[in-house]
Amino acid sequence: MNIQLIGASGFVGSRFLDTYRNEFSVYNLDKNPSRHHSDITSIGDVRDQDSLDVSLKGTDAVVLLAAEHRDDVSPTSLYYNVNVEGTKNVLNAMDKNGVKKIIFTSSVAVYGLNKNCPNENHPHDPFNHYGKSKWQAEEVLREWYHKDPENRSLTIIRPTVIFGECNRGNVFNLLKQIASGHFFMIGQGNNKKSMAYVGNIVALIKDRLINRVSGYEVFNYVDTPDCTMNELVSQVETSLDKKIPSVKFPYALGMLGGYCFDLLALVTRKKLAVSSVRIKKFCATTQFDASAVRSAGFKPPYTLAEGLHNTLHYEFIDTNKDHDDIYVTE
Repeated sequence: MNIQLIGASGFVGSRFLDTYRNEFSVYNLDKNPSRHHSDITSIGDVRDQDSLDVSLKGTDAVVLLAAEHRDDVSPTSLYYNVNVEGTKNVLNAMDKNGVKKIIFTSSVAVYGLNKNCPNENHPHDPFNHYGKSKWQAEEVLREWYHKDPENRSLTIIRPTVIFGECNRGNVFNLLKQIASGHFFMIGQGNNKKSMAYVGNIVALIKDRLINRVSGYEVFNYVDTPDCTMNELVSQVETSLDKKIPSVKFPYALGMLGGYCFDLLALVTRKKLAVSSVRIKKFCATTQFDASAVRSAGFKPPYTLAEGLHNTLHYEFIDTNKDHDDIYVTE
């Protein structure tokens, strides 16, 4: 099977290539070079139709990972230029080259914040441009699929926040803060935070490449059971074998601090690690129904506790890790 990954120089794509490149005839198209897979990587952009048309020649299936997803993308039109228009360009290139199968990584951001454990049929209600653009991209993909449902294959994976070794996103920053012993909790810490370990996400992509021939499917992906913020602190204590002191601040006070950082970022024109959006996301309950993917037969190779333990040991105990393998994703 000839697999064209698009946007695989980042965190998830690199982990997929590290783990599975020898099991497929696989290639990567990305606007950035790949640290360890330059021999199978071509430089290109989903906004460039010509590069996509050339890259998809002889391809059996596409895995579309490319996206603008950080909280602070500017201008906001980039979310739509890349995530929506870029998806249209990929589908155009697939049609030109007779490619019938695509796996698309979307996001649970399409549901919005503080929903009651939504499943895949829950109404969409994204609260930011990232979630809105991902939903629009899904709609483009569904329209493409329904034009020829007997011959086309579309899998949409909606992962919650993804973490793992080498990632420098929000989960890493949170784990680092907890591990430092200088962590303060905003709120009571009883809100549940869904997470997805990168090792399980890439295993799911491989599973659907192998086991899906035609048809449409959409899966939430969460590693269960979900843990509360207090339970996450306990996991850090267990994995690192240290006591983590914590101080709790009221939610209103935390949001006030976030707005102050927003104002400071506006005045200094600098991107800061703290913002009202990130505090809101930190305090939100992000719990999702991911039973459908298990019902489809997928068995994740790692538990959530194992994924957290692996990440914590790699980042804060292992002294032999490769410091060049860093992916800033959020």
